[in-house]
Amino acid sequence: MRILFSSTPAHGHLLPLLPLARAFRDRGDQVAVLTAAAFAPLLDAEGIELLPAGPTADVLFAESGRRTGVDAAADPRPEAVADFFAGTRVDLTADDAVAAAQAFAPDLIVAEALDFVGPLVAAALDVPFATMAFGPAIPAEFTDGMTALVASRYADRGLTPVPARWQIDPCPDLLQPPGWQAPANRLPVRPEPHQGPGTSASADAGVGTSAASDADAAPSGERPRVLVTFGTHFSDPATLTPILAELRTVGVDLVVTLGLTASAADYDVASDGITFAAFTPLAELLHDVDLVVTHGGAGTTLGVLARGLPLVVVPQGADQFLQAAVVSATGTGIAVQPGPDVPETVAKAVVTLRTDPSYTESARTVAAQIATMPTQADVAAHLSAALS
Repeated sequence: MRILFSSTPAHGHLLPLLPLARAFRDRGDQVAVLTAAAFAPLLDAEGIELLPAGPTADVLFAESGRRTGVDAAADPRPEAVADFFAGTRVDLTADDAVAAAQAFAPDLIVAEALDFVGPLVAAALDVPFATMAFGPAIPAEFTDGMTALVASRYADRGLTPVPARWQIDPCPDLLQPPGWQAPANRLPVRPEPHQGPGTSASADAGVGTSAASDADAAPSGERPRVLVTFGTHFSDPATLTPILAELRTVGVDLVVTLGLTASAADYDVASDGITFAAFTPLAELLHDVDLVVTHGGAGTTLGVLARGLPLVVVPQGADQFLQAAVVSATGTGIAVQPGPDVPETVAKAVVTLRTDPSYTESARTVAAQIATMPTQADVAAHLSAALS
């Protein structure tokens, strides 16, 4: 079979697709990813073909901001989000994407939840498609606007939108928002923290278990280790430096990810007790930490909770406020909202997570539910059988 994955050109959207792409690849299927050309190095390392189409996210944000006057990343109001995903990106990507996909001739297209190019390509080629979520269900106030906006892009091409045959969902029921009901075509799949090329879920003993149990077994007197990761797009040294400085006062060692462009020298903070890490698969970073301070990206949030680790979520933009609300509501961590006292509040939250075991217990409950979900290989086999 020939499986085409389609993604917004951003790590937070693309990386959650990779486990399923690997599962199809490992079955012997021909797999390709439709996204911006800048992701060639990442996909080359996976042995997965890239079908380049459309500009990178920075170009899309600039054009969408020009159209709407709003930065959709920093100010995720529904109309700005709709224009970015269902307007600007489709306008600057769809035609090249259709041409590239025609040459690949897929049997199935899998599009991440906010990718509106893949479904349009599926309609153009008359190919079945599935959507794949990357976190809790997105509120209707966002999805309704995007669906309405993209309709004109179908009409311009003489196409009719068709519904997804499957909705692949890595979010466990415990993390879904209040009132959520599973759609009839939902296909659950076990989420995984991002892993390096050539690493399988079965080889990563931490997936579906609690890494916190390793920390509990550490020698008496060892300082707690806290991972601080604000992803690839939001790890601004100006934001993180005051937080790091405050965390150094609460008796923890820090592992700090640098994102894609920063260096350790960009952080004006004493380096003792701090380890800076360049872009590293999340699965590797989670092996020996006790808790995580994060911006609340969906992939990061699910990956951390799959390990049974509690979080402090400091949302910066995009969908991170949704994850922050879910973490707070489920008692799997503490959400710290924007404000002048964020560094002090984050430090207090870290102390609370270390001294109140209920947060770790709740995170482990979520991890246990995640461990019961079908594996990526199970889902690939199910989809392959359904299309045979």
